[in-house]
Formats: sequence, structure tokens, C-alpha cells
Amino acid sequence: MSRRVTAKWRPPLALVLGGTLAAVFFLPIIGIGYFRVAGGVLGWAETAWMIGWMAFVATVVLGALLWRLVLQPVRALTAYAQQEGDADAPAHFGTPEFSQLGQAVLEMTSALRGREAVLRSYADHVTHELKSPLTVIQGAAELLENPDLADADRAKLLAGITENTQRMEALLDSQRALARAQEVMPAGSCQLSKLLADVTPTKVIADGVIPLSRAVMDIVVTHLVGNALAHGATKVTFDHQGDRLLIADDGTGISEGNRARIFDPFFTTRRADGGTGMGLPIVRQMLQAQGASITLLDQPGAVFAISFDA
Repeated sequence: MSRRVTAKWRPPLALVLGGTLAAVFFLPIIGIGYFRVAGGVLGWAETAWMIGWMAFVATVVLGALLWRLVLQPVRALTAYAQQEGDADAPAHFGTPEFSQLGQAVLEMTSALRGREAVLRSYADHVTHELKSPLTVIQGAAELLENPDLADADRAKLLAGITENTQRMEALLDSQRALARAQEVMPAGSCQLSKLLADVTPTKVIADGVIPLSRAVMDIVVTHLVGNALAHGATKVTFDHQGDRLLIADDGTGISEGNRARIFDPFFTTRRADGGTGMGLPIVRQMLQAQGASITLLDQPGAVFAISFDA
């Protein structure tokens, strides 16, 4: 989660720049006017010195304001961006405009670091996962070179090559899906009942408007319902509770030993059936990219909560 910029009152940038330009414009006019009025009283030299000191004081005050409200925040934000978020983030940034820019940079840095961590973790996992089918394919290819190999054994080896090739294709498809899941899709909203109108076997407990686009929710629902059906569910319920959406099913549930690992890439209990263990990680990354989150509730069975105020 990215840091929040401390909200402190500061004059708007337009006021700061407008005040500076006004001072530059009006100070000479005031000086000339005062010189005309008081020049005969104080004398030319005294009036010139007084106007000079007024200009000097005004310049120092305006310079301090510009330094504090414009130049210093820009330098702090530039230093933070150049270090890619490794340094401590500034607590606040001058004017409201710079505060908004600073918050946007903090959020962007947090998102980029999160994506980098996910991709690094995925690269480590996929390297490990691809080694097994590659080893099988290599071993089968070496055995197939034997001209005396029985037809039954040859057919078995060829089937193993096909199976592991499909496994590798599934892993690579999951890689592409995970990369797409981290893209920020257009904002939008959708009605829960309309979203599930053609999805079976689902039931709406409480209807409502979901503050996520239909494109995002279609993918999320497809993965969650598909997982539920793969684990023996005959019904999946959706309960809209304002700031969150509860999804529950009547399947076999999730064992205590697996509850902490279900969002880990490549963790699956259906490896023998072709499962890649990437469905829930993709759902989580997609929701996080849209500013939402998904958690597994500590309840019997499989009950997920999608929160919209992450």
C-alpha cells in the first residue's frame, strides 16, 4: 500500500504565481508613486533607499515562498522518483497541486514495485515449473531414439511428450494472463444481477452496483465460478454488501493447511487434472490493479470477499 501525502493547508499554486507577478508589476508603480509624493519630504536619496529596501524585503519574502512552496517540493519529488522509491517519501508537497502530483507519484511507485515483485516471483516459479515437463520431454526423446523400442512404450512416451507440452503451453498462457491482469483497465461499474444473468450455477443473495468494469468482473467471476465447479460445487452465491462482495459455494471447501497458500502462484490441488494454480493469483492481481482486493474469509467452506475500498 502506498503512503499518503499529509494534508496541510498551503496556498494554491495559482495564488503563489499570481501574487509573485502582481508584486513584480505593482512594486515599481508603488515606488514611483511614493517617490512623486514623498520625494520632496524625505529627499531623493532617502526615498530611493527606502524604495530599494522595500523591493529587497519583498524579493526575499517572495523568494522564500517560492523556495518553500515550489522549488523544494519539486526537488524532493525528483529525488524520490530518481531513487525509484527507495528513499523515504516526503510527508507533504508545498501547494495542493504539488501534493496531488506527489500522491500520484507515490501510488505509481508503489504499483510499479508491486508489479516488479510479482513478476520476479513469477519468473522464479515458472522457471521451476517448466523444468519438470522439460525433463520429461528430454528423457522421452532420448528413449524414442532406441529402434528396438516396443510400440506400446513408444506410444506411452509420445503421450507423455504431448501431455507435458500442453502443460508448458498452459504455464505460458498463465504468464500472459498474469501480465494482462496487472494492467489498469478502464474504470466503470456493473449491476451484479446483469453480470451473473448467463452464469450458472449462480444465485444473487443481494443485488447491487459493483464499482468495477464489466470486463474486469467477467474475468473474476469466470475464475471463481470455475474453481468452485472444479471442487464439486453445485451452487455459487453472490452477496452484495455495499463496500464488498461475498462469494460462497457449496463445494468441498478449502482445508486448513491450504488456506494460507491459495493465492500463491502455481499452488494447486488439481495438478493431475491440468490445473496450473494461477487462477486466484490472476484474480488478485487484476483486482489490485483496479484498486480492489480479495481475501479468503475465516469461515467453513470457501467464502471470498472482494473489497472495493482497497
